[in-house]
Parts: sequence; structure tokens; C-alpha cells
Amino acid sequence: MTALLRAARPTDAGATGMILWRFHSETDWLPCLYSAAETIAFCGDMIDRGWMTVAERDGRVQGFIARDGQEVCGLYLAPEARGQGLGRMLLDASKRRVDRLHLRSFAANAPARRFYAKAGFRLVATGNGADNDENLPDIHYVWRKEAAA
Repeated sequence: MTALLRAARPTDAGATGMILWRFHSETDWLPCLYSAAETIAFCGDMIDRGWMTVAERDGRVQGFIARDGQEVCGLYLAPEARGQGLGRMLLDASKRRVDRLHLRSFAANAPARRFYAKAGFRLVATGNGADNDENLPDIHYVWRKEAAA
């Protein structure tokens, strides 16, 4: 099944915010620091800044990537959309626009760590959580176009 990738619209804040909030609220190791309303507003801010691309199937937003220049600020999929290649589609679309991407992932997020390693990202640093709201150890990854070729 194919998906449409497009720039997020203000009306996508609810769908993208709920995808992000569900991830935070349903992930046992991750503290849920913000309400659903706060998370929707946060996604609305990223949309307003032009950072967000969504993956849509059958008229429904199934996931998104938020990117500020070379920094991937978030890549999330609805639970029912995982494992279908949408994350890779969103990431590959971002890779076509830049020569380098960097991001941070929580050390406890083993599926994300495997995903980024398969996508050609290399671990460049680890953190103890002092630099994120959740205070959880994280990993800094970098992807470079020349390294992936």
C-alpha cells in the first residue's frame, strides 16, 4: 500500500500530536511529561515552523518526520502503521534534501536504534540525559550522504 508524503498543514496538528502523545503515554520506560493538548500544540508549532512532513494513507495521517534543517527533531508513526516502510519513506525523503542529518534517540529505544543503524546513521556520542526533558540517557547519531554511498 502506498502513502502520500506531503508538508503538514495546520489541520494536521491533532493527528500528529496524538501520534506523538500515544507514543509517550504507551511507552513504559518513557515518562509522559505533557498532556495530549500540550503535545498537539507542540506539533502545531513544528507545523507552523515548516518542519513537518506527514505520511498519509487513505486520507489519514499515519506518521510524521519533523526536521529543522539537518536536525531530525522527531520521527513517529501510529502503532498500526509501524513496520510497513513509512518511517523509511519519511527518512529517505529528508535524506534527498540534505547531505547530512543528525538526531538523538533514547538509549532505551532499541527499535529506533536498530532502525537508524539500518538507515546508515552512525553513533557519534552518548549522553546521560542532562540535555533532554525526560532525563534519560540518549544517543547522538549522524548520517552523511557520502558515507551512505
